[in-house]
Amino acid sequence: MIALLRGTLVEKHPNQVILDVGGVGYDVTIPVSTFAKLPGQGSETRLRVHTHVREDAFLLYGFLTQDEKNLFERLIGVSNIGPGLAIKVLSGMEAAEVLTAIRRGEIEKLVRIPGVGKKTAERIVLELRDKLPAPAAEEGEAAQPALSSLDEDVLSALMNLGCARPQAEAAVRKARANGTPADFEPLFRKALELAR
Repeated sequence: MIALLRGTLVEKHPNQVILDVGGVGYDVTIPVSTFAKLPGQGSETRLRVHTHVREDAFLLYGFLTQDEKNLFERLIGVSNIGPGLAIKVLSGMEAAEVLTAIRRGEIEKLVRIPGVGKKTAERIVLELRDKLPAPAAEEGEAAQPALSSLDEDVLSALMNLGCARPQAEAAVRKARANGTPADFEPLFRKALELAR
């Protein structure tokens, strides 16, 4: 599967780019948020890619940031949401805003996105609310430090055991604050104990 493309930007449109990679032109569907941050035509560009294979098509979806790609992949994991609708969601709002709206259950914000009805918005919130990272801190709140790659590994292990992301993240942060050694096994065991 194609996970990353780096090449010359031949054409760009609000929902599509053509990227020349070693003489091969790749047609990649993108959200408007990625389009807005792309350099001019002829520039070297790197896109993170989700490859979507169907019986009748081999489609590429590109994103400038890993956060956008991750959110896209979460959205297409929701029942009855395909890549086309997921791109519309990411085109209708910034990824951070979508993330916050889902985590807070703000269905009224999601239905403002063209193509997203009330039932779809409710399904997105229901299926993703506890699986997404915490939203960025509100104004006036202290910002949480970013999780390290070790913390993310522990977080992933906890979620694989059925722990919801908010509880798992809180447990990892508490385990770190308690001075648990920065090795996978002791951090995982302490976080698992705190998550129960």
